[in-house]
Amino acid sequence: MEIVKYKSFQWIYLSQPNADDVLAVKKKFNLHPIIVEEFSTPTLRPKVTQFDNYIFLSIHIPLFDTQNKTSYPGEIDIILSKNALITSHDKEIFQLSDFFGELKNNSLSRKKFMAQSCGFLLHHILEMLLESCFPKLDHISKKLEYIEDEIFSGHEKEMVFELSLSKRDILNFRRIIKPQYSVFESLSQKNFKLTEPSLKPYYQDLLGTNIRILNNLESAKETVESLEETNNSLLSNKLNLTMKILTIFSAVMLPMTVYSNILAMSADIPFGKDPNAFWIHLGIMLFLSVATIAIFKARKWL
Repeated sequence: MEIVKYKSFQWIYLSQPNADDVLAVKKKFNLHPIIVEEFSTPTLRPKVTQFDNYIFLSIHIPLFDTQNKTSYPGEIDIILSKNALITSHDKEIFQLSDFFGELKNNSLSRKKFMAQSCGFLLHHILEMLLESCFPKLDHISKKLEYIEDEIFSGHEKEMVFELSLSKRDILNFRRIIKPQYSVFESLSQKNFKLTEPSLKPYYQDLLGTNIRILNNLESAKETVESLEETNNSLLSNKLNLTMKILTIFSAVMLPMTVYSNILAMSADIPFGKDPNAFWIHLGIMLFLSVATIAIFKARKWL
C-alpha cells in the first residue's frame, strides 16, 4: 500500500493488495463488508454504488496478452470519499502506476491534479484509462491493414489464423468496453453526494469518449468480418480452380486408361508383332486425349 498526499487530500494506491492492506483500509474508512468482498474477489461487471460516506466503482480496462495475442479485462476497484481516493487492482496497469509515481515524485503534478478535489482526480484517472484505449485501437487498425494487403497479395491461407486472432481480440475488447457505458452514464447524470455538480460535464465527456471507442470497435468488427468473407471467397475460388484442373486432368487421362486396359485384356494385341507397336498405341492414346480436350473446348468446359 502506498499513499500520496496533498493538503487534506490523499490517494491510497493498492497494487495486488494482500489481506492486511484490505483490513487496514477497512478500519480506516469503515468500509461495508460488501466492499471488502469486492476488493478481495473479481467483479464480473463494472458498477457504481453510493454508500453513506463514499462511492464505490468497479471498472475494467482492456489489457493485452502478448502470448495469446488478445485483450483481457484489468479490473480496478475505486473508492471515492470526501478527502480520499482509494484504487486497487490485481493486474499490472502501467498507466495507473506511472501516474501515481508522477504525483508521488512531482509536487507540481500533485498541485495540478489534487488541489481541487478527489472527484477531479478520479475524473483524470478515468480519462487517462479511457484515452489509453486509442493506441490499442490504432494497433488493431494497422493489423487489419496488414491483413488486407496480405490477402490481396495471394497469402489467403496464412491470413486465416491472423483473421481469427484479430476477430477474437476485437470481440474481447468490445466485451470489456461496452459495459463501462452504464458507469459513466451514472456519474454524469445521477446526483451523487460526493461528486461536485461542476464535474458532471467532465463525466459527460467521458461518456462521449466511451462511445467513440465503441464506434471504432464497431467499425473494426465490420472490417474484420468483411476481410474474413473476402478471404474465404478467394480461398474458395482457388480451391475450385484446383479442383477444376484436377478434374480436367482426370478426364483427359480417362480415355488413355480405358484404351490401355482394353489392350491388357486382349490376348492378341493389335500391331503386337509390328516393331513400332508401342509408338502406334501411344499415338492412338494421344489422339484420344487431344480429342477429349477438343470436345471440352467445343462445349466451353475449358
